[in-house]
Amino acid sequence: MKPTDLMRLLLLSAIWGASFLFMRVAAPSFGPLSLIFLRVVCAALCFSPLLLRRQARTDLTRHWRPLAIIGVFNSALPFSLLAFSTLSLEAGFTSLLNATTPLFAAAVGAAWLGISLRRTQVLGLMLGFVGVAILSWGHFSFRAGGSGWAILAGLVASFSYGVSAHVAKRHLAGVSPMIVATGSMISASLAMLPLGLWAWPKNSPPASAWAYAITLAVICTALAYLLYFNLIARIGATNASTVTFIVPAFAIVWGNLILGEQLTLQILLGMAVTLLGTAFTIGILQRQGKAM
Repeated sequence: MKPTDLMRLLLLSAIWGASFLFMRVAAPSFGPLSLIFLRVVCAALCFSPLLLRRQARTDLTRHWRPLAIIGVFNSALPFSLLAFSTLSLEAGFTSLLNATTPLFAAAVGAAWLGISLRRTQVLGLMLGFVGVAILSWGHFSFRAGGSGWAILAGLVASFSYGVSAHVAKRHLAGVSPMIVATGSMISASLAMLPLGLWAWPKNSPPASAWAYAITLAVICTALAYLLYFNLIARIGATNASTVTFIVPAFAIVWGNLILGEQLTLQILLGMAVTLLGTAFTIGILQRQGKAM
């Protein structure tokens, strides 16, 4: 990997890590549904110049069904669930739950599509969910004051990402990533429209919350997608997937520096086990072992 590509990877990780911070501080003012409505609409507007191209409009029309599904399962639903999680969970904690996405993608592929798993992948799944159990230990309660619903929402968001990955692979293979990004943001905006307007806060959020929300949309969504797709084109999807391991580190750092979130031994241990399981599941450790 070239130094410039490594810098892009670190920049993307820092941006996506900051997204959990922005949701953490903006969600209480807007509410999860209205915040995510604003996020996807602003991101869609950033991609809207693509609609000036006739070929882009043709591609969007041709693939509107899978793009609509991706818009819901890769944006509207998981974004909303993660925003809900940040109402009661720290930014770093939520990012670690989101890091289980490759685990759910592998599990969905095996259960739904019959994709066989190697022994190392099965080991990775087991380790990953043990890591989640460590993270959630003492917090997974559905009683008043507990974080059970927030943790469950974060895990369902990861499951949703896992489903969307297989839908995209089966129905959008060969479609331009920019078309996928644009179409998914448009469909996510349409899906969130009634919910966002229904849940819109009666009192206007403060200027700081608006700034965080717009930054979440423009930088952490639109710009991040551009960076991610550029990385895939330059270094391949496998290498680009290593962003999964770096995002939680940045989210924890941002949360600690800006919000004063505590970094406990439980979080460190849970992070280590979860990310180790993810590494086995997506085959990074196995590939490294073969190369050695």
